Amino acid sequence: MVRADEAYVETVLRIVESIPPGRVTTYGAIADLVGSGPRLVGNVMARHGAGVPWWRVVRADGSLPPSHHDEARPAYLAEGTPLRRSGLAVDLVAAFWPPEPSEPPEPPAAL
Repeated sequence: MVRADEAYVETVLRIVESIPPGRVTTYGAIADLVGSGPRLVGNVMARHGAGVPWWRVVRADGSLPPSHHDEARPAYLAEGTPLRRSGLAVDLVAAFWPPEPSEPPEPPAAL
């Protein structure tokens, strides 16, 4: 298993911190930007993402894992994030924010 090095973790967290309130991006969009896969981005978020607006990173279908929904929904409502009719997923067409590099990302290194 490839694990993220410190520079990679910082790059992912910096991208998440730059997502504007009321907008979201996907694990895959971040992965494309940093040259990895969405699962590695998810791993970084699971291990290190508590201090950043983690609810602004969603799956490709606009959803979060069910275990996160109760914590994310109040944040979405407070920020005015567009939700689907069901209220269980973000409306990606209206809320998607494409991440942009602030500096060239470094690919993850195996530890």
